[in-house]
Amino acid sequence: MPEYRSLRRRASSFLDFCYRPELAVEATLQPIRRYGLDAAIVFSDILVIPDALGQKVWFEEGRGPRLEPVTSAVDIGRLSAGLGDRLRPVYETISEVRGNLPEETALIGFAGAPWTIATYMIEGGTSRNHERVRALAYAEAGVLDRLIGILTVAVADHLVAQIRAGAEAVQIFDSWAGSLPATHRERYSLRPIGEIAARVAKECPGTPVIAFPRGAGAAYADYAALPQIAAVSVDQAVDPVWAAEAVQPAAAVQGNLDPLVLAAGGRAMDEAVDGILSALGGGPFIFNLGHGVVPGTPTEHVAALVARVRGEAP
Repeated sequence: MPEYRSLRRRASSFLDFCYRPELAVEATLQPIRRYGLDAAIVFSDILVIPDALGQKVWFEEGRGPRLEPVTSAVDIGRLSAGLGDRLRPVYETISEVRGNLPEETALIGFAGAPWTIATYMIEGGTSRNHERVRALAYAEAGVLDRLIGILTVAVADHLVAQIRAGAEAVQIFDSWAGSLPATHRERYSLRPIGEIAARVAKECPGTPVIAFPRGAGAAYADYAALPQIAAVSVDQAVDPVWAAEAVQPAAAVQGNLDPLVLAAGGRAMDEAVDGILSALGGGPFIFNLGHGVVPGTPTEHVAALVARVRGEAP
């Protein structure tokens, strides 16, 4: 959105953007003003957690996130014991957004899942194959277990704080769950997400928790079976008919339009939207993309998508 690009230029860095409530509030509200969406998701980033734990995090234009890698038990020992006050601006943003949203518009908080955050912390940034963290899982499992344990507590703390600040639902993004071999999925993804959801349920009863283990394939059904998971977000590779049969009986489904179809728009988008609605519209369902909006997506395509989902005349 042009208004977002203009706002982004006011921040010295992406993390500065996330930590300045006056900017983050505006970025959260802009899509609601333009499209009248049913829910807002707070403007932030999953890497605020390693930043709060004391790892050096920065963003480079054209390269994305960069971190000083955590590669040993000694490195892990240098991390902070908790989040401290570093994330207070995020909670201030949530509180202010809640006060400025229409009453009927929900507010979603979020965090990265321990496995996904760990991949960034160990790899030092985005990685195609996550070779370092996967090798660590085989060679020094105890070291990775310790980091996952720290992150499980930190993510739960962060989500609970967001709920107390005004978030009405929270989403856990395990963006790199698909890189886990099946033998490690329970240990590093399913179990930590289940523990986080249980903590949220205990401290903030009734708050829906959405899990998004991107690329999990047939294992999406395992996440839906976790006791405190209210909804499972599925990526664009998932057949919505399968999701209706395997996931929807246990949890609401969120998804899963291909972001590139949204970018293309037109008849292809209309047909894809109709197919998803036909497959999933008979049960608990949240229409969303299978992942984030890609750069260059025309704003008018998003408006057309909203109208299509709501059955409004073009």
